[in-house]
Order: sequence, then C-alpha cells, then structure tokens
Amino acid sequence: MRRASASIPTNIAEGCGRDSDAEFNRFLTIAMGSASETEYLLILSKDLQYINDEHFESLNSKVNIIKQKIYSLKQKLK
Repeated sequence: MRRASASIPTNIAEGCGRDSDAEFNRFLTIAMGSASETEYLLILSKDLQYINDEHFESLNSKVNIIKQKIYSLKQKLK
C-alpha cells in the first residue's frame, strides 16, 4: 500500500517534468492506476480486518478525492 500510494505523486511529478501535455497526461494515467491500486488495497485491508470501517471510510474518501482531482486535470489537458 505504501508503494502504490507513493507512486501517485511520484508519477505526477515525473509527468510535470516532461516536454508535452501528452506525456504529462500519460503519467497522470499511471498515477490514476496507482490510486486505483491503493483503493483496492484499502478494500482488501478492510476485508481482512486490518483496518476498521471508520478508518477505511476516511482513507477511501481521501483516495477518491485524489482520483477526482487527477481526472479533472486530465480533462483540462485534452
């Protein structure tokens, strides 16, 4: 989960350093995939009872906000 969640801003930062909006968009797509992976790992953690429902809801809400922001940025690059 740490690797997946750390990949989100890492890919956004790497995409910012690229030469074109198209390349930046590609890295945003990769960041979105990492956010989805993080979301799944949260669900798995809840199902395996590593985290309680309250903690899951809080973290899942934050991941969904991040996904919405990435999606919005991708739309602006089109």
